[in-house]
Amino acid sequence: MPRTRKDVMREATELTPTVHVGKDGITDTLVDEVKLQLKTRRIVKVKLLPSAGEDKKQLALDLAEKSKATLVDVRGSVATLCEKRYFQVKAD
Repeated sequence: MPRTRKDVMREATELTPTVHVGKDGITDTLVDEVKLQLKTRRIVKVKLLPSAGEDKKQLALDLAEKSKATLVDVRGSVATLCEKRYFQVKAD
């Protein structure tokens, strides 16, 4: 059943980041790991290390696009990604 942003964020509060983006940035291996974790967990937290670059929101958007996920939120240096079919965007 699709979840709203609020539902996903509630579930994500208990999670710790399991993927770290460092100085190498977004690599194919990193994208594959995110896809694998999304398949098993549906929600993945990604830690964007300072050596990854300045614009953390853009890094998170790029990672979400490459891994075919939905970017739910970026807070500080932690991004929350969700499987697309698991997340439902409310229509205004």
